Amino acid sequence: MALMKVKDILQHATENHYGVAAINTFNYESVMWAAEAAKRERIPLIIQLYPGYESYISLHHVASFAKEFAEKADVPIAVHLDHSATYEIAARGIKAGFPSVMVDGSSKPFEENVAMTAAVVRTAAVFDVDVEAELGHVGSGAKLDDIINSDNYTNVEQAIEFVQRTGCGSLAVAVGNAHGAYIQTPNLDFDRIKKLRASLPVPLVLHGCSDIPHEQLQESVRLGMSKFNIATEYFRACSASIAKVATEGNYRGDYCTLLQQASEDAIEFVRGKMRLLNPNGFSL
Repeated sequence: MALMKVKDILQHATENHYGVAAINTFNYESVMWAAEAAKRERIPLIIQLYPGYESYISLHHVASFAKEFAEKADVPIAVHLDHSATYEIAARGIKAGFPSVMVDGSSKPFEENVAMTAAVVRTAAVFDVDVEAELGHVGSGAKLDDIINSDNYTNVEQAIEFVQRTGCGSLAVAVGNAHGAYIQTPNLDFDRIKKLRASLPVPLVLHGCSDIPHEQLQESVRLGMSKFNIATEYFRACSASIAKVATEGNYRGDYCTLLQQASEDAIEFVRGKMRLLNPNGFSL
């Protein structure tokens, strides 16, 4: 098992009707805790990094130790670079050793998005790297229009053309989801998800899964969504776990012990998400 390609994990998930948690990480511990959750749950996982954290930790470092955790795992784990807003960022991710990268040209006009995505796909193919792309506007959960305005959602006909012209391996779609904390509870467009799944040959990705109601996430799995990005809630869980340990009476100011004792709540958060996305009880 060990380190696997994102495309292979997503294909397996699609065929076996479960969703794959794609956990955004930011340091060694957040990677380790996510990997441990996958080990305990006996289900595949994707570990990913948002390149905006590059000022905090290098892409190379995260790619290196995330792949090491995956290689030593007894369940399939994939490693992915999230949200590269430019060709150059995606290329840096490939150079840093990420086996999979996302190129996000969704803020650009359709033709520019196609051109940039296709360019990343051509470069990635040389190094056998998977590519996720995005079509539609997955905006900010803090902006109501980004959530409820269906003009922002992925157009099915455009998506068909986009996948054909770019050759991307998976597609992130906009169906009422958004990044970060939501200003109001989102209501996913299930009819659009059905149409996208029926029309496209590649796995579908849902960004902004933090705080989407559980029943909506499970319905998305049933309708064929395969990859579920989780960042805000995981970071919140990690922070809360560390704060809990730091305020307990047995904490004596040892940073290493603090992180070790904080691990269980973070691991259990990821396990809970993995179970949620696995409504049919699949297990390796």
